[in-house]
Amino acid sequence: MNDFIFHNPAKVYFGKNQIGHLPEEILKIGKRVLMVYGGGSIKKNGLYDTVKKLLDENGIETFELSGVEPNPRHTTANKGAQICKKEKIDLVLAIGGGSTIDCAKGVAAAALTDDGDVWPLVSNGVWVTKALPVIAILTNAATGSETDGWAVISNMETNEKIGLGGSALIPVVAFENPEYSYTLPTYQTACGAFDIFNHVIDNYYLAGDATFDMILEFQEAVMRTVVKWAPVAMKEPENYEARANLMWASSMALNTVLDAGTVHGCACHLLEHELSAYYDITHGHGLAIVTPRWLKYILDEKTAPAICRLGVKVFGLAETTDAMAGAEKAIEALSDFCFNTLGLKPNLSDLGIGTEHFRDMAEHACAGGKISGLKELGADDLEEIYKMCL
Repeated sequence: MNDFIFHNPAKVYFGKNQIGHLPEEILKIGKRVLMVYGGGSIKKNGLYDTVKKLLDENGIETFELSGVEPNPRHTTANKGAQICKKEKIDLVLAIGGGSTIDCAKGVAAAALTDDGDVWPLVSNGVWVTKALPVIAILTNAATGSETDGWAVISNMETNEKIGLGGSALIPVVAFENPEYSYTLPTYQTACGAFDIFNHVIDNYYLAGDATFDMILEFQEAVMRTVVKWAPVAMKEPENYEARANLMWASSMALNTVLDAGTVHGCACHLLEHELSAYYDITHGHGLAIVTPRWLKYILDEKTAPAICRLGVKVFGLAETTDAMAGAEKAIEALSDFCFNTLGLKPNLSDLGIGTEHFRDMAEHACAGGKISGLKELGADDLEEIYKMCL
């Protein structure tokens, strides 16, 4: 077992009638709020009006940063940071999915720097211990940003998409009402669902002997939840049980509950971040393309038992004494889930992506070294995985 520290102070209000607690939580911190949101869907579904009315009725003054991109830009976060500085904002309120919450975290961190620029924090790997408080209202089950200490910020000028982490970035409060995700397009539901799934398999699952039996089964339960409920949510967008299961799975997948010292190199996320940085594709879709190929690439006699277990415990395949054959079937089951059940296009070429940047992407993803995991991967390995995804 590895040593680890568990600390997650996020407070979650989960359910249909919890948004009424928003003013009281804000007023514990202050009265000047920057609302951060994306392309306007919260105005179409009425959530914006609900929140604005609650804040106005309680004397909370609001300012706004709208238009957050699916892969949030550092320039957008910087714009929000300047508003915070000018208007003496007390807290940042994110209303949306992971991209919006990530941007809000970038705003909160940059607002307390001298120049209001988030990119030096991101590019220098600064662990953020001082930021404006963030409150999140979740509308899309996907990234887990609503209860974790991480954000991912993109610099499209340099084709970089990098994580920003810190204890100060964990939202102090999160509101999770599954009804807020009813209006999500089917494609976004599918991409978000696989993002949840991959957070488990990529961050913790293939950890060998370093994990607890209980934690391993928790990890499998979260992945099984996605496999069971994602197709239901896609078919029945207003199925509360399906949306609720996915939303809580999103929070559980990345809030360190499943960690217990088993975190490894997150190869799929590093591979996909390069794809998003260069081609601005949807994160969950990129992960779905990469993950089965990654598993196929690392499959050997040593890795086969763990991959075989994935098939048995998550996809319900029959147990077998032939670990290699079982692992191959597990990868087939995962591919079927990604490309048939979720309906995501299976190849990078389907998204207009060719080989032209593969080498640069591979070298940047492993930062001149190796990505740790069940099998260590260098730039040559990553380039080959990209080619397998074509």
